[in-house]
Amino acid sequence: MHLDTASGAKASRPKLDLVMQLLRASDTLRVTRLDRLSRSVLHLVTFGAELRERGIGLHVIEQGIDTSTMEGRAMFGMLSVLAELQRELIVANTNDGLASARARGRVGGRRPKLTNDQAALAQRLYDEREKTVQQIADMFGVPRSTVYGHLDKAKTVPRQPKNTKVTQS
Repeated sequence: MHLDTASGAKASRPKLDLVMQLLRASDTLRVTRLDRLSRSVLHLVTFGAELRERGIGLHVIEQGIDTSTMEGRAMFGMLSVLAELQRELIVANTNDGLASARARGRVGGRRPKLTNDQAALAQRLYDEREKTVQQIADMFGVPRSTVYGHLDKAKTVPRQPKNTKVTQS
């Protein structure tokens, strides 16, 4: 018998993972309460579906849920409907919040590391082959990837050696 003392709030639960590996079809997983098993309703429903696919029963002692009975399976069905509703509400609220922020002139994401003037200077230095990308990055104290991200792909000149002389022998 394995006891998992970690709460449902932890992301990594090695004992539960071990128990899941040991469980076989027709076994029954017994837990004291649903909140000891899962982080969220959505996780609980996913977990219950995995058990069902593998032919493993679930018995929740305090809530009296037993998926080997018709009532227990109905309870899980209701939980899945609630989980779907919860997810749709979260998506709707997120979209409403983003629309409201946009209406106030806010944009999502991290602020650019380089100002418009710095990006223009970086572009000029790069196009005129005065500095390498690494030198430009060092100038502004940012990684090379940031400089590349600010370079205009449409008007950036491919790098060629500045002075190439071909000598004929």
